[in-house]
Amino acid sequence: MRWGGRCLELGGRTLLMGIVNVTPDSFSDGGLCAREEDAVAHGLALAEAGADILDVGGESTRPFAEPVAAAEEIRRVVPVIARLAERVSVPISVDTAKAEVARRALEAGASIVNDVTALTGDLDMAGVAAEAGVPVVLMHMPGTPRTMQVDPRYTDVVAEVRDYLAQAMERAVAAGIRRDLLFVDPGAGFGKTVPHNLLLIRNLAALEALGAPVVLAHSRKSFIKKTLAEGLPEGAEPSLDQIVDGTLGIAAAAAFAGVHVIRAHDMARVRAAVRLADALRMAGE
Repeated sequence: MRWGGRCLELGGRTLLMGIVNVTPDSFSDGGLCAREEDAVAHGLALAEAGADILDVGGESTRPFAEPVAAAEEIRRVVPVIARLAERVSVPISVDTAKAEVARRALEAGASIVNDVTALTGDLDMAGVAAEAGVPVVLMHMPGTPRTMQVDPRYTDVVAEVRDYLAQAMERAVAAGIRRDLLFVDPGAGFGKTVPHNLLLIRNLAALEALGAPVVLAHSRKSFIKKTLAEGLPEGAEPSLDQIVDGTLGIAAAAAFAGVHVIRAHDMARVRAAVRLADALRMAGE
């Protein structure tokens, strides 16, 4: 994938997207990088540990999260992106559903837009991305973070997510975004039950028909915690370290299945798991 002097090699080893949440309330690491200095340091550490992309976001999308005003989101992410852009060579993605936040982030040095609403949350977003000529990650999410986990239902979750993403791609292309600059994300943990998430990840190959690289953003999500809890004594919960281990297991399985990008909190550990899965997948080629 080439754009604006940048290049991502897709289809070989699995690429890793490091998570920089500049928020006080993200589901797993809320507050860890709420301060600008901490967020910049974390981004630098992720790049040093092997991140191919840094994904900077200023609004939590955990279930039932309250929205954040664009001005506050800009205050959180733009200074962090500007400082990281001066010090890292990897592309920086802005995780936002607001066109003005994306525009300001791109001006500050971001070069990818990661939109959990697949360009439906702000009708100006597609125009901003098209004008900038940058890649866009289109994610599946029914409803909003405040409503998505209220009784999610599907007749065929794999087919419905695939069809939604196909339509999102067509909307993006119609708005002027190059088809070869689109990523798709099945939206693990967004408006889905535990069985829905597991079925989607088991059937990632079904998304290959879309002809776009696939991003999987499963790191530390509640469906992993709930799945691991099934093997524990009644009332017990898995530790964060066990949840990270579960994250690594899914990352390795996804890499072996050929997913293109994995979004991760625990960069060094995920990188090791994915490196081995890639080696197995490409053995003998």
